[in-house]
Amino acid sequence: MAKTKPGKKDLDSYTIKGTNKVVRPGDCVLMRPSDSDKPPYVARVEKIEADHRNNVKVRVRWYYRPEESIGGRRQFHGAKELFLSDHYDVQSAHTIEGKCIVHSFKNYTKLENVGAEDYFCRFEYKAATGGFTPDRVAVYCKCEMPYNPDDLMVQCEGCKDWFHPSCMGMTIEEAKKLDHFLCFDCCSDHDAKRTLNAFPVSPSVEAKVETKRRKR
Repeated sequence: MAKTKPGKKDLDSYTIKGTNKVVRPGDCVLMRPSDSDKPPYVARVEKIEADHRNNVKVRVRWYYRPEESIGGRRQFHGAKELFLSDHYDVQSAHTIEGKCIVHSFKNYTKLENVGAEDYFCRFEYKAATGGFTPDRVAVYCKCEMPYNPDDLMVQCEGCKDWFHPSCMGMTIEEAKKLDHFLCFDCCSDHDAKRTLNAFPVSPSVEAKVETKRRKR
C-alpha cells in the first residue's frame, strides 16, 4: 500500500454521494465544474484517501477536451474525444458526479452504440507545451486528415483509401446510395460516381475493412 501522510489512510473505493456507484483507483469519472454552464470535467482516479475527519480526497489525472487544449478543436477531433494529460490534481470526492468509460480509439470505433458515458482517447497531451503523443497519425482522403469516427467515409475499390463524400463532390445522401466507388484518381471523370444500393463505411483503426456507422 502506498505511503500516506500522518492521519490519512488510503481507501480501496468510494461510493458517489446519492448513488450506488462505486469508484476505485483506475476508474474514469465525471467531476462537477466550477462553472455550471460547462460540461463536467473528465478525470482518471489515481488514488483515494481520507483524513482523520473522514474527508475523502481523490488524486486525479485530468483528461482535456480538444477545445481546452492549446491548439483548440480541429476538424478531425471526434465529439467524444479526450486527451489524457500530464496534469495531476487533488479534489474533494464530493465533486464526483458519475462514472464514465474512456475507450481506446480502436475499441471506440467498434462500438455499435455510443452512450452518454462513452468517450475515447488516442493522444496523450502535455498541458504546459501543447505537445501530443503520438505526434503523427494516419491520414485519409485527398484532404489528408486523420480519421474522425463521427464522419461517414466511403472506400475506393481501386486504391482502397477512404474519402469524405464532401471531398468527392457528393452529399452524404448520395454516398449512402453507392455500392461501388472509385476516386477521381482511379477512374475517368464521367465514371467518378456510381449509384447503387450500399457501401463500405469508415476505416477501422488497424485495417481498412467494411464497418457500419455507429448509432448515437
